[in-house]
Amino acid sequence: MTATRRRFEKGQNTKSPSAGRTPAEDVVLRYALLRWFQRHGRSLPWRDAASPYAIWVSEVMLQQTQVATVIPFYQRFIGAFPTVERLAAAPLERVLEIWSGLGYYGRARLMHRAAKEIVARFKGEFPADYGMARSLPGVGDYTARAVLSIAYSQPFAVLDGNVARVVARLRARKGNIQQKSFRHTVEKDLASLLSPRRPGDFNQALMQLGQLVCLPRAPQCDLCPLRSPCRARRLGTPEDFPGPRPRRGAELHYLAAAVLRQGARVALVRGLDDGLLDGLWNFPAAFGRSRQAARKALAERIGQLFPQGCLQRKSSASVTHNITHRFIQVDIYPGELPGRQTKRALIAKVQRRDSSNAGQEDSIRWIALRRLNRAAVSRLACKIAGELKSGAQGEPMQFQGLCPADSDPSWLTTKYSG
Repeated sequence: MTATRRRFEKGQNTKSPSAGRTPAEDVVLRYALLRWFQRHGRSLPWRDAASPYAIWVSEVMLQQTQVATVIPFYQRFIGAFPTVERLAAAPLERVLEIWSGLGYYGRARLMHRAAKEIVARFKGEFPADYGMARSLPGVGDYTARAVLSIAYSQPFAVLDGNVARVVARLRARKGNIQQKSFRHTVEKDLASLLSPRRPGDFNQALMQLGQLVCLPRAPQCDLCPLRSPCRARRLGTPEDFPGPRPRRGAELHYLAAAVLRQGARVALVRGLDDGLLDGLWNFPAAFGRSRQAARKALAERIGQLFPQGCLQRKSSASVTHNITHRFIQVDIYPGELPGRQTKRALIAKVQRRDSSNAGQEDSIRWIALRRLNRAAVSRLACKIAGELKSGAQGEPMQFQGLCPADSDPSWLTTKYSG
C-alpha cells in the first residue's frame, strides 16, 4: 500500500457495525472514492462552515430538496440565525418567514423546537451522542447519523436514495429500498465500506457520487471513480439496479380560495382548513370532493370569518399545486368586504363555531400584495398572488366593486347559519 493510501486509510478499530477486518478490495474502493471527493467535492457553504450547527441546518434543509435549491435558502437562514442561540430566541413566525419558499414547513417548526432544547439541555452545542441527538425534535436516524459523522467524525454510515443506488450497483443487488429486508442488506454492504477514519467525507462523497455521476438514468460510468469494482457496470446494465421504485399515485384534491380585498390589501389566515400548512399565512380556502363542493365550503368558511363578506360566484383564475402526494386543483374566487369591517378584523381572532373544530381559532391578517413575500406565506399563496397580478390571460384579476344585493346571481352568499 502506498504512503498516500495509508494516509487516507490509517484507520483504527471502532464500535461501529463496520468494524473488523476490511477486505482489501474495500480499502481500494474507499481510497478511490475519497481521492475523487478530494479533487471534485463541491464547495458548499455548510462544508466551508464545518460547524455542527451549520451541518445540522443543511441536513434538515436537504431532506427531499435538491442541493442547488437549498443553497440560497441556507445562506438566508444562517444570515438571519448565525447561531443556535439566535434561532432559539427568534419568534416562530420569524423563522417561518425566513424559511418561506423552501417548503415542508414542519422542518422549520421542529428545528426551532430543537434549537430551544439544544440551548437549554446541551449548552448550545448539538449533542455528539447518538441517543441524545435522537431525543431532539425532528432529529431522526438519518439526520443524527449525518451530523455525527460529518461534524464529529463518528463512524456512522448514512443511507439515502442516492447512496442506496450506488451501493446496490456496486454489489449488483436488485430490490426495493423501501422493503426492510433489502434495506438491511444494503445497510450491511454500506457499513462494510465505511471509512473508519473519514466517515463524514465518505458519506458526503457517496451522496455526491449518486447525485452527479451514478444517476438513475444514463449513469456516467466513464467518470465514476468506482467503475472498476462496480459489478452492475461489469454486467453492462447499471440502470437495472437496484430496480424500479414503486410510486404512490398522486391524490386529486379540489380547493377553493378566496381573495378578499379592500383597497390594496388582501386577507390572509393561518393554514388550510384540514391542518395543512399550519402556522403559515394563506388566502382563506376550503377543500371539497368536487369543485362545486369546495366552493360551497369556502362560502361557509368566509361566512364564519367575515359575516359581511361576499364572493363572486365564478372563479376568476385557477392554479395547480402539489403538497407531498396531493395534487391540488385550486379555483380562485374574488371577494370583498363592505364598510370598515377590515379595520376591526386587523387584529381579530375568530373562534370557529362548528362543533367539529371546537376550540380552534383563525388568526386573520391584512397585508398589501407588494409585501406578501416578506411574510411567512406558503408557496400556494405566492402562486395565487401571481394570478392576482397577471391573471391566466395576462390581465389582472377583475373585482366587481362592493358587495351587491343578495338577489344578484353573480355573487355567492356567505352567511353562516351554524
